[in-house]
Amino acid sequence: MHFRFSLCLALCFALSPLHAADPKPKAKTSANGPKWKALKPQTPAGFTLKTLEVAQYPEHTVELYVYVPDAAGTWPCILDIHGGGWKARQVEADKPMMERLAQRGFVTAIVSYRLSTEAKYPAALHDCKAALRCLRAHAQELKIDPERIGCMGGSAGGHLSGLTAMTTGLPEFEGEGPFKEQSSGVKACIVMAATQDLIAANAGKKNEGAVLFFGASADENPGLYKAASPITHVRAGVPPTIFIEGEKDSLKVGRAEMMEKLKGLGIETAVHTLKDAPHPFWMSDPWCAETVDIAAGFFKKHLGEPVLK
Repeated sequence: MHFRFSLCLALCFALSPLHAADPKPKAKTSANGPKWKALKPQTPAGFTLKTLEVAQYPEHTVELYVYVPDAAGTWPCILDIHGGGWKARQVEADKPMMERLAQRGFVTAIVSYRLSTEAKYPAALHDCKAALRCLRAHAQELKIDPERIGCMGGSAGGHLSGLTAMTTGLPEFEGEGPFKEQSSGVKACIVMAATQDLIAANAGKKNEGAVLFFGASADENPGLYKAASPITHVRAGVPPTIFIEGEKDSLKVGRAEMMEKLKGLGIETAVHTLKDAPHPFWMSDPWCAETVDIAAGFFKKHLGEPVLK
Protein backbone atom coordinates (compact mmCIF):
# COMPACT_ATOMS: atom_id res chain seq x y z
CA MET A 1 0.00 0.00 0.00
CA HIS A 2 1.31 3.41 -0.87
CA PHE A 3 2.43 5.35 2.21
CA ARG A 4 0.66 8.62 1.36
CA PHE A 5 -2.65 6.87 0.76
CA SER A 6 -2.25 4.96 4.03
CA LEU A 7 -1.65 8.22 5.86
CA CYS A 8 -4.71 9.85 4.27
CA LEU A 9 -6.89 6.92 5.27
CA ALA A 10 -5.56 6.93 8.82
CA LEU A 11 -6.05 10.68 9.21
CA CYS A 12 -9.52 10.64 7.75
CA PHE A 13 -10.66 7.96 10.20
CA ALA A 14 -8.72 8.89 13.28
CA LEU A 15 -9.46 12.60 13.12
CA SER A 16 -12.94 12.75 11.65
CA PRO A 17 -15.57 13.69 14.26
CA LEU A 18 -18.13 12.49 11.75
CA HIS A 19 -17.06 8.86 11.64
CA ALA A 20 -17.71 6.00 14.04
CA ALA A 21 -16.72 3.02 11.90
CA ASP A 22 -13.64 0.79 11.87
CA PRO A 23 -10.71 3.20 11.36
CA LYS A 24 -9.13 1.44 8.41
CA PRO A 25 -10.64 -0.64 5.61
CA LYS A 26 -9.03 -4.03 5.04
CA ALA A 27 -7.68 -4.48 1.56
CA LYS A 28 -9.68 -7.22 -0.09
CA THR A 29 -7.82 -9.52 -2.43
CA SER A 30 -8.78 -11.67 -5.36
CA ALA A 31 -6.93 -13.89 -7.80
CA ASN A 32 -5.83 -10.73 -9.59
CA GLY A 33 -4.49 -8.99 -6.48
CA PRO A 34 -5.94 -6.22 -4.29
CA LYS A 35 -9.54 -5.29 -4.98
CA TRP A 36 -8.86 -1.58 -4.43
CA LYS A 37 -6.06 0.61 -5.70
CA ALA A 38 -4.48 3.68 -4.11
CA LEU A 39 -4.35 6.78 -6.30
CA LYS A 40 -1.70 9.47 -6.71
CA PRO A 41 -2.20 12.97 -8.16
CA GLN A 42 -0.92 13.71 -11.65
CA THR A 43 -2.07 16.74 -13.60
CA PRO A 44 -3.62 15.35 -16.79
CA ALA A 45 -2.35 16.25 -20.24
CA GLY A 46 -4.09 19.29 -21.67
CA PHE A 47 -4.54 20.96 -18.26
CA THR A 48 -2.56 23.42 -16.14
CA LEU A 49 -2.75 23.32 -12.34
CA LYS A 50 -2.95 26.91 -11.07
CA THR A 51 -2.77 28.11 -7.46
CA LEU A 52 -4.79 31.17 -6.45
CA GLU A 53 -4.63 32.97 -3.14
CA VAL A 54 -8.13 33.52 -1.75
CA ALA A 55 -7.33 35.24 1.56
CA GLN A 56 -4.44 35.65 4.00
CA TYR A 57 -4.97 35.14 7.72
CA PRO A 58 -2.33 34.98 10.46
CA GLU A 59 -3.14 31.30 10.97
CA HIS A 60 -3.40 30.18 7.32
CA THR A 61 -3.43 31.39 3.74
CA VAL A 62 -6.56 30.08 2.04
CA GLU A 63 -5.74 28.87 -1.47
CA LEU A 64 -7.46 27.37 -4.50
CA TYR A 65 -5.87 24.66 -6.63
CA VAL A 66 -7.51 24.86 -10.06
CA TYR A 67 -7.27 22.52 -13.05
CA VAL A 68 -7.62 24.78 -16.09
CA PRO A 69 -7.94 23.39 -19.64
CA ASP A 70 -5.27 24.55 -22.07
CA ALA A 71 -7.81 24.75 -24.91
CA ALA A 72 -9.77 27.91 -25.66
CA GLY A 73 -13.34 28.13 -24.44
CA THR A 74 -15.53 28.44 -21.36
CA TRP A 75 -16.17 25.62 -18.92
CA PRO A 76 -18.57 24.87 -16.07
CA CYS A 77 -16.76 24.62 -12.73
CA ILE A 78 -16.83 22.27 -9.73
CA LEU A 79 -15.39 23.30 -6.35
CA ASP A 80 -14.26 20.42 -4.11
CA ILE A 81 -14.16 20.81 -0.32
CA HIS A 82 -11.79 18.21 1.12
CA GLY A 83 -12.42 16.04 4.18
CA GLY A 84 -10.25 15.22 7.18
CA GLY A 85 -12.49 15.70 10.20
CA TRP A 86 -12.24 19.50 9.82
CA LYS A 87 -8.76 18.98 11.30
CA ALA A 88 -6.58 17.44 8.55
CA ARG A 89 -5.77 19.11 5.25
CA GLN A 90 -6.41 16.45 2.61
CA VAL A 91 -6.08 18.40 -0.62
CA GLU A 92 -3.64 15.91 -2.14
CA ALA A 93 -5.98 12.98 -1.47
CA ASP A 94 -8.82 14.65 -3.42
CA LYS A 95 -6.71 15.64 -6.42
CA PRO A 96 -7.08 12.37 -8.39
CA MET A 97 -10.89 12.66 -8.27
CA MET A 98 -10.84 16.28 -9.41
CA GLU A 99 -8.28 15.54 -12.14
CA ARG A 100 -10.61 12.92 -13.59
CA LEU A 101 -13.61 15.23 -13.36
CA ALA A 102 -11.67 17.94 -15.18
CA GLN A 103 -11.17 15.51 -18.05
CA ARG A 104 -14.95 15.08 -18.26
CA GLY A 105 -15.46 18.71 -19.29
CA PHE A 106 -15.06 20.93 -16.22
CA VAL A 107 -12.72 23.39 -14.61
CA THR A 108 -12.20 21.79 -11.19
CA ALA A 109 -10.87 23.38 -8.02
CA ILE A 110 -10.01 22.39 -4.45
CA VAL A 111 -10.05 24.86 -1.56
CA SER A 112 -7.63 24.70 1.39
CA TYR A 113 -9.91 26.21 4.04
CA ARG A 114 -8.92 27.01 7.63
CA LEU A 115 -8.95 23.92 9.82
CA SER A 116 -10.35 23.57 13.34
CA THR A 117 -6.79 23.80 14.73
CA GLU A 118 -6.44 27.20 13.04
CA ALA A 119 -9.82 28.89 13.47
CA LYS A 120 -13.21 27.92 14.87
CA TYR A 121 -16.41 27.55 12.83
CA PRO A 122 -17.70 29.44 10.84
CA ALA A 123 -14.21 30.21 9.47
CA ALA A 124 -14.18 27.07 7.28
CA LEU A 125 -17.59 27.86 5.81
CA HIS A 126 -16.61 31.47 5.18
CA ASP A 127 -13.50 30.25 3.34
CA CYS A 128 -15.61 28.00 1.10
CA LYS A 129 -17.88 30.94 0.28
CA ALA A 130 -14.86 33.18 -0.40
CA ALA A 131 -13.37 30.49 -2.66
CA LEU A 132 -16.52 30.49 -4.79
CA ARG A 133 -16.42 34.27 -5.01
CA CYS A 134 -12.72 34.10 -5.93
CA LEU A 135 -13.46 31.65 -8.76
CA ARG A 136 -15.98 34.11 -10.19
CA ALA A 137 -13.61 37.05 -9.77
CA HIS A 138 -11.00 35.14 -11.81
CA ALA A 139 -13.50 33.54 -14.18
CA GLN A 140 -11.92 34.89 -17.38
CA GLU A 141 -8.41 33.82 -16.41
CA LEU A 142 -9.64 30.36 -15.35
CA LYS A 143 -11.97 29.91 -18.37
CA ILE A 144 -14.99 29.50 -16.09
CA ASP A 145 -18.60 30.34 -16.85
CA PRO A 146 -19.48 32.12 -13.57
CA GLU A 147 -23.15 31.18 -13.98
CA ARG A 148 -22.34 27.46 -13.95
CA ILE A 149 -20.59 26.50 -10.71
CA GLY A 150 -21.32 23.55 -8.40
CA CYS A 151 -19.71 22.13 -5.28
CA MET A 152 -18.95 18.73 -3.80
CA GLY A 153 -17.09 17.26 -0.84
CA GLY A 154 -16.64 14.18 1.29
CA SER A 155 -16.77 13.51 5.04
CA ALA A 156 -16.11 16.85 6.79
CA GLY A 157 -15.97 18.34 3.30
CA GLY A 158 -19.37 16.80 2.60
CA HIS A 159 -20.78 18.60 5.61
CA LEU A 160 -19.29 21.87 4.34
CA SER A 161 -20.43 21.20 0.77
CA GLY A 162 -24.01 20.60 1.92
CA LEU A 163 -23.91 23.66 4.17
CA THR A 164 -22.42 25.84 1.42
CA ALA A 165 -25.17 24.80 -0.97
CA MET A 166 -28.08 25.02 1.48
CA THR A 167 -27.04 28.53 2.58
CA THR A 168 -26.81 29.80 -1.00
CA GLY A 169 -28.34 33.27 -1.03
CA LEU A 170 -28.22 33.77 2.75
CA PRO A 171 -25.95 36.79 3.41
CA GLU A 172 -25.48 36.01 7.11
CA PHE A 173 -23.29 33.02 6.13
CA GLU A 174 -20.93 34.92 3.79
CA GLY A 175 -18.36 36.06 6.35
CA GLU A 176 -15.86 38.88 5.94
CA GLY A 177 -13.72 37.33 3.22
CA PRO A 178 -12.74 39.05 -0.05
CA PHE A 179 -14.45 39.39 -3.44
CA LYS A 180 -17.69 40.58 -1.87
CA GLU A 181 -18.91 41.91 -5.22
CA GLN A 182 -19.21 38.29 -6.42
CA SER A 183 -21.81 35.62 -5.65
CA SER A 184 -20.99 32.49 -3.64
CA GLY A 185 -24.03 30.63 -4.97
CA VAL A 186 -23.89 27.15 -6.48
CA LYS A 187 -26.19 25.54 -9.06
CA ALA A 188 -25.73 21.93 -7.92
CA CYS A 189 -24.23 20.03 -4.97
CA ILE A 190 -22.89 16.57 -4.15
CA VAL A 191 -22.50 15.38 -0.55
CA MET A 192 -20.32 12.32 0.03
CA ALA A 193 -20.33 10.34 3.27
CA ALA A 194 -21.28 13.19 5.57
CA THR A 195 -23.61 13.94 8.46
CA GLN A 196 -26.24 16.56 7.62
CA ASP A 197 -27.90 16.87 11.05
CA LEU A 198 -25.27 17.70 13.66
CA ILE A 199 -27.76 17.84 16.52
CA ALA A 200 -28.98 14.29 15.88
CA ALA A 201 -25.40 13.09 15.51
CA ASN A 202 -23.94 14.80 18.58
CA ALA A 203 -26.67 15.31 21.20
CA GLY A 204 -25.66 13.76 24.51
CA LYS A 205 -22.08 13.29 23.29
CA LYS A 206 -18.85 15.20 23.70
CA ASN A 207 -17.12 14.54 20.39
CA GLU A 208 -13.59 15.92 20.62
CA GLY A 209 -13.36 16.76 16.91
CA ALA A 210 -16.67 18.60 16.91
CA VAL A 211 -15.80 20.47 20.11
CA LEU A 212 -12.50 21.55 18.53
CA PHE A 213 -14.34 22.75 15.42
CA PHE A 214 -17.25 24.52 17.14
CA GLY A 215 -15.67 25.45 20.48
CA ALA A 216 -18.44 23.69 22.42
CA SER A 217 -20.40 20.44 22.52
CA ALA A 218 -23.88 20.10 21.01
CA ASP A 219 -25.42 20.11 24.50
CA GLU A 220 -23.52 23.26 25.45
CA ASN A 221 -24.47 25.17 22.29
CA PRO A 222 -27.33 23.42 20.44
CA GLY A 223 -28.18 26.58 18.50
CA LEU A 224 -24.73 26.62 16.91
CA TYR A 225 -24.91 22.96 15.90
CA LYS A 226 -28.39 23.44 14.47
CA ALA A 227 -27.34 26.49 12.46
CA ALA A 228 -24.31 24.56 11.15
CA SER A 229 -26.46 21.61 10.01
CA PRO A 230 -27.24 21.59 6.27
CA ILE A 231 -30.69 20.08 6.91
CA THR A 232 -31.68 23.21 8.85
CA HIS A 233 -31.46 25.42 5.76
CA VAL A 234 -33.34 23.31 3.21
CA ARG A 235 -35.88 25.63 1.62
CA ALA A 236 -37.34 26.55 -1.75
CA GLY A 237 -34.63 27.64 -4.15
CA VAL A 238 -31.71 25.59 -2.82
CA PRO A 239 -29.81 23.72 -5.55
CA PRO A 240 -30.36 20.10 -6.59
CA THR A 241 -28.34 17.93 -4.21
CA ILE A 242 -27.40 14.27 -4.42
CA PHE A 243 -25.64 11.98 -1.98
CA ILE A 244 -22.94 9.38 -2.60
CA GLU A 245 -22.24 6.88 0.19
CA GLY A 246 -20.14 3.79 0.77
CA GLU A 247 -21.99 0.61 1.63
CA LYS A 248 -19.54 0.06 4.50
CA ASP A 249 -19.76 3.65 5.76
CA SER A 250 -21.87 4.95 8.65
CA LEU A 251 -21.91 8.68 7.92
CA LYS A 252 -25.57 9.05 7.03
CA VAL A 253 -27.13 10.90 9.97
CA GLY A 254 -29.72 13.30 8.64
CA ARG A 255 -29.32 12.27 5.01
CA ALA A 256 -32.67 10.49 4.64
CA GLU A 257 -34.52 13.28 6.46
CA MET A 258 -32.80 15.93 4.34
CA MET A 259 -33.76 14.08 1.16
CA GLU A 260 -37.39 14.01 2.30
CA LYS A 261 -37.33 17.78 2.83
CA LEU A 262 -35.80 18.32 -0.61
CA LYS A 263 -38.33 16.02 -2.26
CA GLY A 264 -41.18 17.79 -0.49
CA LEU A 265 -40.07 21.03 -2.12
CA GLY A 266 -39.70 19.44 -5.55
CA ILE A 267 -35.90 19.79 -5.50
CA GLU A 268 -33.98 17.02 -7.24
CA THR A 269 -32.18 14.63 -4.92
CA ALA A 270 -30.99 11.02 -4.95
CA VAL A 271 -28.66 8.69 -3.08
CA HIS A 272 -26.03 6.47 -4.72
CA THR A 273 -24.60 3.70 -2.53
CA LEU A 274 -21.32 2.20 -3.75
CA LYS A 275 -21.04 -1.54 -3.17
CA ASP A 276 -18.40 -2.63 -0.63
CA ALA A 277 -17.09 0.95 -0.46
CA PRO A 278 -15.42 2.10 2.78
CA HIS A 279 -14.80 5.60 4.10
CA PRO A 280 -13.22 7.49 2.26
CA PHE A 281 -14.20 5.69 -0.95
CA TRP A 282 -13.37 8.55 -3.35
CA MET A 283 -9.63 8.24 -2.66
CA SER A 284 -9.19 4.80 -4.24
CA ASP A 285 -10.38 2.74 -7.18
CA PRO A 286 -12.74 1.24 -8.13
CA TRP A 287 -14.84 3.68 -6.09
CA CYS A 288 -13.17 6.87 -7.29
CA ALA A 289 -14.03 5.88 -10.86
CA GLU A 290 -17.63 5.15 -9.84
CA THR A 291 -17.86 8.47 -7.98
CA VAL A 292 -16.55 10.39 -11.01
CA ASP A 293 -19.10 8.70 -13.28
CA ILE A 294 -21.97 9.71 -10.98
CA ALA A 295 -20.65 13.23 -10.41
CA ALA A 296 -19.93 13.90 -14.08
CA GLY A 297 -23.45 12.88 -15.09
CA PHE A 298 -25.08 14.96 -12.37
CA PHE A 299 -23.02 18.08 -12.98
CA LYS A 300 -23.38 17.86 -16.76
CA LYS A 301 -27.15 17.77 -16.27
CA HIS A 302 -27.17 20.91 -14.11
CA LEU A 303 -24.07 22.83 -15.25
CA GLY A 304 -23.89 21.81 -18.89
CA GLU A 305 -21.06 21.23 -21.34
CA PRO A 306 -18.04 23.43 -22.15
CA VAL A 307 -18.33 25.97 -24.93
CA LEU A 308 -15.24 25.55 -27.09
CA LYS A 309 -13.73 28.21 -29.36
